[in-house]
Amino acid sequence: MISKIAGASRFYLILSLLLIIWGFTLNRLHAASAMQAPGTVLQTNGLRSQAMIRRDDRGIPYIEAANDEDLAFAQGYVTANDRLWQMDLLRRTARGELAEIFGMAALDEDKRRRTLGLAVVAEQSVGHLTPTGKTLLGAYARGVNAYIATLDEKSLPIEFRLLKYRPREWRISDSIAICKIFSEALSTGWTFDVMRASLNDLPAAQRELLLLDTSPLDVLLVGRDGLVKKNASASLGGASQLNVPVARELLPALNAAEETRRRSLERVGLFAEDLAASNNWVISGRHTFSGKPLLANDPHLLPSVPSVWHMIHLTAPGVRVAGVAAPGLPGIIIGHNETIAWGSTNLEADAQDVYLETFDPDQPRRYRTPDGWREAEVRTEKITVRKSPVGTATETINHEVTVTRHGPIILEKGGKHYALRWTALDPTTIEWTGFYQLNRARNWKEFCKALSQYSGAAQNYVYADVGGNIGYYAAGRIPIRKNGAGNLPHEGANGAGDWIGYIPFSQLPHVYNPPSGMIVTANNRVIGRNYPYYLTHDWAAPHRARRIFDLLRSKTRLTVDDCRAIQGDVYSLSGVTFAQGIARSEQSHPGSEKWLATVRRFADWDGRVIEESTVAPLLAEMRTAFRKRLLTAALGPERAQQFRRPNLDTVLDRLIVEQPSNWLPSEFRSYTDLLQACYAEAVEILTKRLGPDPAQWTWGRYAPARFSHPLADAPLVGGQFKIAPFAIAGARGAIGATPNVGMTVSMRFIADISNWDNSRQNIPLGISGDPSSRHWKDQLDEWRTVTPQSFPFTAKAVAQSAKLEAVLKP
Repeated sequence: MISKIAGASRFYLILSLLLIIWGFTLNRLHAASAMQAPGTVLQTNGLRSQAMIRRDDRGIPYIEAANDEDLAFAQGYVTANDRLWQMDLLRRTARGELAEIFGMAALDEDKRRRTLGLAVVAEQSVGHLTPTGKTLLGAYARGVNAYIATLDEKSLPIEFRLLKYRPREWRISDSIAICKIFSEALSTGWTFDVMRASLNDLPAAQRELLLLDTSPLDVLLVGRDGLVKKNASASLGGASQLNVPVARELLPALNAAEETRRRSLERVGLFAEDLAASNNWVISGRHTFSGKPLLANDPHLLPSVPSVWHMIHLTAPGVRVAGVAAPGLPGIIIGHNETIAWGSTNLEADAQDVYLETFDPDQPRRYRTPDGWREAEVRTEKITVRKSPVGTATETINHEVTVTRHGPIILEKGGKHYALRWTALDPTTIEWTGFYQLNRARNWKEFCKALSQYSGAAQNYVYADVGGNIGYYAAGRIPIRKNGAGNLPHEGANGAGDWIGYIPFSQLPHVYNPPSGMIVTANNRVIGRNYPYYLTHDWAAPHRARRIFDLLRSKTRLTVDDCRAIQGDVYSLSGVTFAQGIARSEQSHPGSEKWLATVRRFADWDGRVIEESTVAPLLAEMRTAFRKRLLTAALGPERAQQFRRPNLDTVLDRLIVEQPSNWLPSEFRSYTDLLQACYAEAVEILTKRLGPDPAQWTWGRYAPARFSHPLADAPLVGGQFKIAPFAIAGARGAIGATPNVGMTVSMRFIADISNWDNSRQNIPLGISGDPSSRHWKDQLDEWRTVTPQSFPFTAKAVAQSAKLEAVLKP
């Protein structure tokens, strides 16, 4: 956090000086949209026929084109009109080109991406595109460039003018690079591998609890557990070549690298802590009021300005589809067409492995393989860095990258070299592939065929169609290892941890029309122990999935509004478990009257993390202190601080319920003594943070929603980008996740298969990335109150709600 603040402060100091020197005026003329006047006719190169663009009251674009190529062109043009600087920032992040505009403060981020080689892979991937893929990505790029060509120094988006640069032309590889940055946001498995190896010195029972990946609350979709003799995630067999001191030595460097990753992804709204938290579900018609399925999805990412998703409606011969797109990519990522709807959450599959490579001390570029010594590839990346706060001059810094047969060396410590293998670094992995077919799929068979071509970070896809069918498919590339599992670091020289292929698509977890008529995923464990392949041991805790499943089962006939209420649900199962654990502990070891009064408040708490709650902040701080004290006693202070797992809430549930004596820190006689110490610590923290009056310790003040534009803190001009923090219900993290995780909900979608025009969808802020636009944050209130508006779909509904904005003509 300190490095983030220092880097940001340096950047804003530079920007402030630049603005003073350049004499930038505060009462600037806002960039004029090339499509502001209704009925505008714009002539542009790159189209075969004309395309019509309409917008509704929320500014959502509805594009109608005569063919797929023109549709992609028009989507590129319109998205650039709304989000050009965001698109440029995304591709710069992926390519490692941030220092060119932000200076030295962003150099470490650029070095990380250059080491991974995301731009190199993106360029190589262009040659692996299908002819259709290359045509559509090429048309999208031409559309973006056609919009860029309309801009002069006065009409450039404000961020370009503040930072004194123009966007270069868009290329096909830029779209692929953006895919890579999405994959990076959803893939951090190798860091968990090192952490797991660092626990090998613990007693087996203690280690097994820390690495717990099952729970009585699990909601399984495929297979069953049966009799499980031991927790497989605690097995630290022969795959690991890192002894505990070496693994522990790596943790600080690893966490420093993760901080750089976090800082960078946070800026573009793609940071997903511990692989993210998202919800989706689908229910068959026998559980709905309409008799047709309902499907819901709300992906979770840290908030950003503008929103990471762009809502859009696309029509051409053979396709009519609506939903959210990723800025920089054609088509719809999550949404529906005329016959099917789909949504996705992160499966959290392990698609990364780290290898300890043995290099020859006499010939530093040689490293050992099962077939003998091999020469490593070494490339020099030239990073352009803005060097002065008083001008736009740059310098070039060389960054050397070493690549082994497993992948780039991403970490060096104590003379040891660690290489990363990751599915996204394979040039044949093109995350966008499959979405063209998915947008046009008409049934389960075509849906599955489309997903079979998807090779990105593995996702839980839920499905519904107008015929009343529902389904689930886990899609994406998941490696098969020689030794069976990838939950530990490998020795690179012996080949035991090498990949031997990917799980065949037909054998990935899937289900069609299950007897229950309900499918729920929330990054939780979805497979039983009898599933034949290793996916991961680092699932998210099952609390959100269990709460959603229970709410769905609580009514016999569900409606769109019921789904909306579930998306807005703020009940914390894990928080309630902790509160009840405190109450049970107090029954056997009573304390002072003040403490007893507090315990009664916990016992009476309704479990809802609402804005006015004064119980939730106190419980959250107590739970944080409880976690810290128990982990410190078990692991020592340094390792406890570095320990992280997506499923830690399940571990805390077990500890507060069972209160095992071998986990109790030695300075306490009982868990009541421990909890009273946690209470005192929580009161001290809340007093410092929120003042001395406990009545003011509300959740709304404790955990307000904060949306941050990268330039919001810039002196003189940052105010136009600011969105004041505001109170919001829902939570994740310290108090345990609720279905509505509050400010990290990046989009809400409810598909009504009985009436597409009754489907609901919205994003946190608005369509536009321009702070002067009325659509910059016009969706904020409906997002905050969980009241997403309907998203018109049929031709009649679109005609009634949207007005002609422009005609693009060749």
